[in-house]
Amino acid sequence: MTVNHTTLNRAQQRARALDARELHQMHDLLTIYNGMVVTLAAAFMSITQLKIIQTFNARAFLEQLTLIPLPPLSGFLLSVAAFLALAGIGWLYREGTLPPTLRYACLSLEIVLCVVIMRSLNLAYDGIVLLVVADLLHRYSGRHQLIVLTVAMLGLYAIVDYNIVSLEHHVSPFDAYAAYYAAGPRAWILTLHNGFVSLNLILFVFYLTLLIRQNHQEKQRIASLNAQLEEANTRLRAYAIEAESMAETRERNRLAREIHDTLGHALTGIAAGLDATSFLIDIAPDKAKEQLVKIKATALRGLKDVRRSVKKLRPDDLEHLSLREAIERMIDDFSTSTGMKIDLVVLEWPERLRPDQEEVLYRVVQEGMTNARRHGHAEHLKITVGVRRGIIYLLLADDGQGADIAKLQKGFGLRHMQERLALLHGKLRYWSDSGFTLEAIVPENEEASNFL
Repeated sequence: MTVNHTTLNRAQQRARALDARELHQMHDLLTIYNGMVVTLAAAFMSITQLKIIQTFNARAFLEQLTLIPLPPLSGFLLSVAAFLALAGIGWLYREGTLPPTLRYACLSLEIVLCVVIMRSLNLAYDGIVLLVVADLLHRYSGRHQLIVLTVAMLGLYAIVDYNIVSLEHHVSPFDAYAAYYAAGPRAWILTLHNGFVSLNLILFVFYLTLLIRQNHQEKQRIASLNAQLEEANTRLRAYAIEAESMAETRERNRLAREIHDTLGHALTGIAAGLDATSFLIDIAPDKAKEQLVKIKATALRGLKDVRRSVKKLRPDDLEHLSLREAIERMIDDFSTSTGMKIDLVVLEWPERLRPDQEEVLYRVVQEGMTNARRHGHAEHLKITVGVRRGIIYLLLADDGQGADIAKLQKGFGLRHMQERLALLHGKLRYWSDSGFTLEAIVPENEEASNFL
């Protein structure tokens, strides 16, 4: 089973790395292609302007335009420099480990540079928009991803679309540059221009397909990992229950053996001594009395051994500290180890408690804290202690995820708490509202138990 899981994980890692590499290569291809087209378009427009100037046809060319274009060299350098900046910022956005604020700043700067490139080319090539959209698709995963992507794409196209921009601003159409050439070359120029735009769109569709496939496969991997995790959690819970049961059984067996060895030995000696005494009581009363003294000593030793065995079940802190001090120490240790905030509120502390009452209250607090963290995943627990009319009230309320009381199955912890409290004529109640609340009620004496 382990080998199969390891092999599967390695295969998934290789597949993930392969998908990432393919997507990265496709984006690099899209970037290189757009860089080539931008360079060619800028060079074509600059060369065309230079030819027009050299042939002294500038006036006729300018009469077709509504805006004086940039100088040939300035327009070319601006387009190329803006694209190089766009490619560099795009790489930082995709590959870098920048915080979200800086990544969004890089994306905004990409959009600005995209507009600069489009305007420097007089909107002759708008395929650069798809490169910016590809970056946005690559890393953005916000709550309203689809809406943001749609708005960004439409906004970019609105900014760089000739038919829309020309309504408010004067721009030089690409056809004006192509019109300088004869009919044959002009047809080839326009065909190449449209081909570049179409090929860029095809490359973007390929990139989008790879991205969608990668996201789909990643979702499948996450679903598979969640299923494996759930299976592992199920096995872990089963193991925990089994381990708890085994620990309980081992402890019972240990106690049974110890009590059997100590008490069995004492009872055997007492039984034998009583048999001998029954014969001596009539014929030798003095020896019978001596035998009874020995029997008494044997019984006391056996009782002492049994008390010592049972005493081992009592928490060690209760042997050295008061109940309140022991609970406070346990709260501090548990809060330090788990990070859970625990408040102890004492309305009235019970006095003159018996050892069995102290142990039960201690165990209830211990089990309640454990359940609040392990099952409820609580961050805060409030423990309230009070006494009213001889009744001790112990309330534990957490802010965890709570539980469905109707479907709640009593585990060993709840069942054990109820059994312990029942021996003291106490009760255990619990409910779930915002979190989980546990209430233990213990009478201080028999008279107080009448009020329950």
